[in-house]
Amino acid sequence: MQRKMTVKSEGVLLVLSSPSGAGKTTISAKLLEQSTNLVRSVSMTTRKPRPGEINGKDYFFVTEEKFHELCKAGQMLEYAKVFENFYGIPRNFIEQNLSNGISVLLSIDWQGAFHLFKLMRKKVVSVFILPPSMEELRLRLQKRNSDDASEIERRLAEAQKEISKRDKYDYVIINDDIDKSVEEISSILNKERLKKLKEKPSLED
Repeated sequence: MQRKMTVKSEGVLLVLSSPSGAGKTTISAKLLEQSTNLVRSVSMTTRKPRPGEINGKDYFFVTEEKFHELCKAGQMLEYAKVFENFYGIPRNFIEQNLSNGISVLLSIDWQGAFHLFKLMRKKVVSVFILPPSMEELRLRLQKRNSDDASEIERRLAEAQKEISKRDKYDYVIINDDIDKSVEEISSILNKERLKKLKEKPSLED
């Protein structure tokens, strides 16, 4: 019998929040593209799959009865009804990945983030992404050409409210360069993974 030390690292639940237009979606996509040990959180929904959508990749598609069963059993970290369908974050998907050493990326607003803080604060590493300035945020929203002037003003007002919550996050970064921001968050993720390293002795022949 030979004693062999094995090192196990638990995954990190990486929560990203930002105002609309601050670059969260682009940063998330690049992080997932570059990391082999990071997966996107897959939500659960009661709506029907759209053409091309894959169960377990795009969403977990379930019946409304099953969805409510999971909610009652405490297996949904957060859920909401959007129009006639329910959407939620399944606890099992996240906890299984974390226990297997795989980090999970969750891109949500500050309200969703705060709810997660209450449920599993020790597992969460949160990053708030700021735009370089409110003027730059305005320009980014205008370049989208998807919203009229009144909607842009509404989004900017909402952004001010969201930004005021940034001090509750573990890290705050300014996204004035996408690649730099991705590198910064990758460094945060690696640092937090190292914190979670655990040494567990195991006996092997």
